[in-house]
Amino acid sequence: MDIEQARTFLHVVAIGNFLGAAEKLHVTQSTVSARIQNLERKLGAKLFSRGKQGAALTAAGQRFVRHAQTLVRTADIAKQDVGLPDGYSGGLTVSGRIALWEGFLSRWVAWMRQAAPAISLRLEIGFEQDIMHGLVQNTLDIGLMYTPEARPGLGLERLFDETLVLVTTDRMRPWPDPGYVHVDWGTEFFHQFSLNFPDHPPPALSANVGWLGIQQLLTSGGSAYFPLRMVRTLLAKKRLHRVPGTPHFSVTAHMVYPLSRNDDFLQQALAGLRLLGREERRGQISMDTDNSPNP
Repeated sequence: MDIEQARTFLHVVAIGNFLGAAEKLHVTQSTVSARIQNLERKLGAKLFSRGKQGAALTAAGQRFVRHAQTLVRTADIAKQDVGLPDGYSGGLTVSGRIALWEGFLSRWVAWMRQAAPAISLRLEIGFEQDIMHGLVQNTLDIGLMYTPEARPGLGLERLFDETLVLVTTDRMRPWPDPGYVHVDWGTEFFHQFSLNFPDHPPPALSANVGWLGIQQLLTSGGSAYFPLRMVRTLLAKKRLHRVPGTPHFSVTAHMVYPLSRNDDFLQQALAGLRLLGREERRGQISMDTDNSPNP
């Protein structure tokens, strides 16, 4: 299947119309139309329903989205792997939760650049479902997440535990807080939150990544649960405060990787993650005094 057709399809999905996709791809609208028509002919199904509101996905189009993403990602990874620059002996594609990129994975990248400078890295942000799919499809080498699934052929290791604390922009704000922002830290966090706050009303605001939650709090005020690792600088600067009398929760950061791979550069990358995971656990022990609410 033509990768450019799949890439064009994803641009139409993202933008919502053929003209916008053509501008983004720097081709004519007729070229986009021809690519989609050829793709529909190969698949034997109509992918878009075109109308005044733009191009809407059909049921078949919705099912094809994930396959198109896999095709494009596989082609990009193959290009990166085969077309390695001079001096590089291999490449790795790593995807992780955005919260894990803040501080932890960024330190791992710096470690890799020193310990394995001949390895090129492709870095991605993802959620559990997409990361697991990439690992199963062999389009990812390592995945970092909070709630992985056990799959045959994949190794799963605990790296460290995140301590989630409830913070607010104003220590005088009441709790329960109508300005509470519910950040999705996975099913384990949701379970712990529901057990401890069974009568808490549904939040008016929710976010699927911690960064969005922090931006909302700093812009408009409110409260939310975040890993202590993410907010300790803001706590030290008094831009955020712990909410007194509220529990802290725990979620575990895991790494997932293919068990069949024994190449040296993957093993070196995993060793670096284990090393930094141990350092993170030791650092958390020294932060125990920070785990009590503000006076």
